[in-house]
Amino acid sequence: MKKKNIISLIRYYAEKNDDGFRNEAYEIAKDFDAAGDYQLAEYIMSLLSNVNTFVPQMEDHESAFFERVEAKEDMLLLPDAIMQDLLGVVNAIAHRIGIHKFLFQGAPGTGKTEAVKQLARILDREIFMVDFSSIIDSKLGQTQKNLAALFAEINRFPQPDRVIVLFDEIDAIALDRTNPNDLREMGRATSAMLKGFDRMNENIILVATTNLYKHFDKALIRRFDSIIDFNRYSKQDLMTISEKMLDRYLVKIRLANRDVRLFRKIMGLMDSIPYPGELKNLIKSAIAFSNPNDGHDYFRRLYYAVCEEKPEDLQKLQLQGFTIREIEILTKKSKSSVARELKGGESGE
Repeated sequence: MKKKNIISLIRYYAEKNDDGFRNEAYEIAKDFDAAGDYQLAEYIMSLLSNVNTFVPQMEDHESAFFERVEAKEDMLLLPDAIMQDLLGVVNAIAHRIGIHKFLFQGAPGTGKTEAVKQLARILDREIFMVDFSSIIDSKLGQTQKNLAALFAEINRFPQPDRVIVLFDEIDAIALDRTNPNDLREMGRATSAMLKGFDRMNENIILVATTNLYKHFDKALIRRFDSIIDFNRYSKQDLMTISEKMLDRYLVKIRLANRDVRLFRKIMGLMDSIPYPGELKNLIKSAIAFSNPNDGHDYFRRLYYAVCEEKPEDLQKLQLQGFTIREIEILTKKSKSSVARELKGGESGE
């Protein structure tokens, strides 16, 4: 944390600029997270999430069109380029000049929906996710009527400046109207969606996500104020994110056996490191199912998940670049045994 962060916090507090204060606090938490102080970063984020002074939007009535979604509690792991775009969204909203519709596009598992949850936490807003099963209807014209009712309800939120409306996987209803493979009824539904977007209350933040951006209706794309591409992960980004995930789970279950070099070698055996959604499950499962009395067991489970075989072939492990000490960890054989077997294998050749 730098002096300018403290000065900015004091200034935002004095100006009663809640959005600016929260944004600056988030930046401080992000700096602590990058420095490896994950617990302090998550503590700051938890303090921000507990500042909740608004009245629930649907206290008086329930809606069949929405599902309330909890904001994300821990720090979001994203490449800097995407994170900067998200902070730009926060700034644009804070300026209150009518920029309020955003499209997050990218492959499954790239963090689009999780990013919306993080935005809600930073902005101190509630998320209401549209339930498309309640919108799409097989009866002719009914989907359009449901969409009209949906947007009418969106515009009736009693505190619009405390809401994020999430159209998760909006491609379920917003395909290209000029596509001959698209059903005519869904094309009309997209037209109804366009009208709803045009008449939305600017105080309400709308975020849509899609995996099928190339097939998106061009007129609908133009309705969004900003489009963020979540496909911008380099291999180094994914390796760094995987290491941070590892650290967090090891802290949670209080495992001190951390060997970054060995972890990197195992992860490097994959042709391509998966996106964070799949990556999280891979690392979490290896640690969760590991023997609590064996601090290195998660390495063996991770190797098995990556290579789809147990780490038993000493020659192969050596060819994969593992040292004798690392092979000892992976096979549970002593270093002397590993060295002897490897030497015997070489002389046998």
